[in-house]
Amino acid sequence: MESEATNKSRVVMVESEESWDFYISQATTQTRPIAVHFTSSWCMPSVAMNPVFEDLASAHPDILFLTVDVDAVKEVAAKMEVKAMPTFVLMKDSAQVDKIVGANPEEIRKRIDSFAQSIPANIAESL
Repeated sequence: MESEATNKSRVVMVESEESWDFYISQATTQTRPIAVHFTSSWCMPSVAMNPVFEDLASAHPDILFLTVDVDAVKEVAAKMEVKAMPTFVLMKDSAQVDKIVGANPEEIRKRIDSFAQSIPANIAESL
């Protein structure tokens, strides 16, 4: 059952700086907002947020959800000035519009729900 859920994940793992640039560029072209979870396998609070981020990705298909392992893709973490895990960054038109540091499921849900509400209906419908 768990492997089934993994296969249907709506969260995209960023594996390199090149893939980061590709996803950001693609989302910007499509005027699609982005939610990013900066994580690390050794950070238990960050790992504990994975199911929350997955749930939010399922609830908001109009937002591109990305996960970045800061140890695997250090350049992106440095570029986005990530200093602690977990860090969540919300982006629109390739620019950061919000940043949440720490494992606070209620705050993450609230901010992403609010972020989703800010997306014009015509953009959400075209995705």
